[in-house]
Amino acid sequence: MPDPRETPAFANDLDEMLAHAWRQLARGVKDRHSPFHCPSVATIGLDGRPRLRTVVLRGVEPSAARLRFHTDRRAFKVAEIAVDPRVALHAYDPAGKLQVRIEGRARVHATDAVAEDAWTGSRMASRACYATTPSPGEVIPAPDAFTLPQSDAEILAGRPHFTAVIVEIDTIETLWLAHSGHRRARFDLATGEGAWLVP
Repeated sequence: MPDPRETPAFANDLDEMLAHAWRQLARGVKDRHSPFHCPSVATIGLDGRPRLRTVVLRGVEPSAARLRFHTDRRAFKVAEIAVDPRVALHAYDPAGKLQVRIEGRARVHATDAVAEDAWTGSRMASRACYATTPSPGEVIPAPDAFTLPQSDAEILAGRPHFTAVIVEIDTIETLWLAHSGHRRARFDLATGEGAWLVP
């Protein structure tokens, strides 16, 4: 087991720091126990206020500088992204002492091949979320005053509500925490430039 007091190689190398962040994000897609599996995503609300919620990371493409999560077409974030596509994501691994912040532009895919591939690749249990009625965020008279799908046919009927959201990443910022001195870096993926920042 590595000595937690030792500084890992990635903490002193910009290229390795970015590669480490991508590895953690990719792990988050496959490992539901990873702290990167459920990042927080922020949008700009229709009232101009920031809105924050947790999503499940469903895809990461380092070579294309993008990631994917899924949401209900009826959810507030879909309308918010339609007005202003700028989003931010945040994930933190307390054991690995790594924070990753992402800024980018989101695009909602509801009826195209991106959405269809994402729907086809989803488990039935995940698809069930999109067949819940009434719509997400609606006021209800009691905590259980909503309906969950009871059959495969009802689950599949939720397909029109399913969307895949692709985030084209502009910047990634990392912060690795250490008693001996934190390491913070920012990467502009459009220019390919990275820089160390004061933690």
